[in-house]
Amino acid sequence: MATTATEAAVTGPAGTDDPAGTRARSRRGMRLLRGRKTVIGLGILAFFVVIAVVGPWIAPYDPDTMSDQLLQPPSGAHWFGTTQTGQDVLSQILVGTRGVLVVGFVAGILATVLSVVIGVSAGFLGGTADELLSLLSNVFLVIPGLPLIIIIASFVSDAGDILIAAVIALTSWAWGARVLRAQTLSLRRRDYVEAARATGESTWRIIFFEVLPNLTAVIASGFVSTVIFAILSEITLAFIGVADISDWNWGTVLFWAQSNQALAQGAWWWFVPAGLCIALLGMSLALINFGIDEFVNPRLRTETGASRKVRMRVGFTPVTRASAARGTDDRETGS
Repeated sequence: MATTATEAAVTGPAGTDDPAGTRARSRRGMRLLRGRKTVIGLGILAFFVVIAVVGPWIAPYDPDTMSDQLLQPPSGAHWFGTTQTGQDVLSQILVGTRGVLVVGFVAGILATVLSVVIGVSAGFLGGTADELLSLLSNVFLVIPGLPLIIIIASFVSDAGDILIAAVIALTSWAWGARVLRAQTLSLRRRDYVEAARATGESTWRIIFFEVLPNLTAVIASGFVSTVIFAILSEITLAFIGVADISDWNWGTVLFWAQSNQALAQGAWWWFVPAGLCIALLGMSLALINFGIDEFVNPRLRTETGASRKVRMRVGFTPVTRASAARGTDDRETGS
């Protein structure tokens, strides 16, 4: 069985793996997970994933059930208060988390698959294939995503989460495809790719085993960005009342709060929890994206580490200590 150029670079004469190369790849892979931003972002995201899985079962009330406790502030019975019709806000938040994450991750996966297939194929194959796939990407770049989703949701009576996620994916893959095409154009001329061609490897084997592993971080960053866009689009659709308002998500909570003038009535507990959840989830995904950027760009890590060292040295240099000592002597002399 033929070995790839990358494998040949880390194997010895007998074809055994080089332990040093294996350890280097392991350290490089773990560096992303050890970053402070990535760890914090993954921790917050994991919390929301757990809530999305168990939320409907741990919700203290049915989010649709009305009661006589109208517009009550947070209390022991209702931790996040109640709505104008006596519905429990905490239960609505817990049940609605699943829909938000389902749309975000389904749209992210679909858009990432499309961008990888089209972008990498266009960059590596070149010629007529590149021109046709680039034309397709340019067409989808000018299609406005949110207005198209609004039109489809208006004409489809039961536009579920999967349909909305599919439409978001179809209108958001083109940017990622352009980035991956540019990266692939650079990688296709690398020495290890030329070596793989010289050994007779097939085109698709080179793409899967030589090109894609070097695009992992870029693909991950594009996936996270698409998830953020999809989540905000889903919440926006629910907030403006285009999506099905009978399906609970954070945008639906904000829709009913705005429709019943919660802000004018001073019912801050009706809309603040949903807003905080949106902000926290967006912050977690942004932190993960920042961590990936630092992992991809060593200059960002170097500049961050250098600035941190400079801040640690400020106030502890000999010049600073000498100046402080002279200031103390002057004050003692003056007194």
